[in-house]
Amino acid sequence: MTFSNWQETESDGNPMRLFVTLPAGGGPFPAVMVMQHQGGVDEFIQQMTRRLALAGYLAAAPDLYHRDGPDCQDDIAARRSRLSDRRIVKDIAATAAFLRGHTAADGDRLGVVGFCMGGRLAFLGAAANPAIEAAVAFYPGNVFRAWGRDLASPFERISEVHGPIQAHFGADDANPSPGDMAKLDAELTRFDKPHEFFVYADAGHAFMDHTKESYRRHADEASWPRTLNFLNRHLSAK
Repeated sequence: MTFSNWQETESDGNPMRLFVTLPAGGGPFPAVMVMQHQGGVDEFIQQMTRRLALAGYLAAAPDLYHRDGPDCQDDIAARRSRLSDRRIVKDIAATAAFLRGHTAADGDRLGVVGFCMGGRLAFLGAAANPAIEAAVAFYPGNVFRAWGRDLASPFERISEVHGPIQAHFGADDANPSPGDMAKLDAELTRFDKPHEFFVYADAGHAFMDHTKESYRRHADEASWPRTLNFLNRHLSAK
């Protein structure tokens, strides 16, 4: 049994909504921020917060499109194009502060899980925010390009990563491609950053999203226990 609702905090001088799911019981619980894919904090992302809460984590998914305002009618691609890494880093910091200050959270145990562009942001958050102690990235695309001028990409910030990273890739994905995965693996190894990568055959991009035709049950059922095991090792077992 879990409880979900929308809550609000402030980021960069703007109100920012978060979809928050609490586990059953009194806590304190380790906390995980869930970074959205391009579609926003939609049914899939909300469901992932519930799955984390069922495993005993206080989960919150920040709405990274909050600067557009509630009446924005632009399509998702336009909204995504307005995001910048500088602003996202502020949103990650605001979400971390929200979770660490939550009455049901153990503020010393904080992780991040992200999907698609959120997987990219899991890498970014692991580098930019020392409060994040473990990061899980699902099919993290566009990690080699910065969003905004005069910035370093998540790939270029790997030397700054604070904690261990786990990542999941579809063998048939083009972004990230198998070559992208190999570059990430080599760079994390070069800087002696603990990490573990998993590849799933007959799976492409967005293989976790049960709302799309890209969903692959076998990849979901293999990757999610690995995710929970990883979070347990680095957060729950502290």
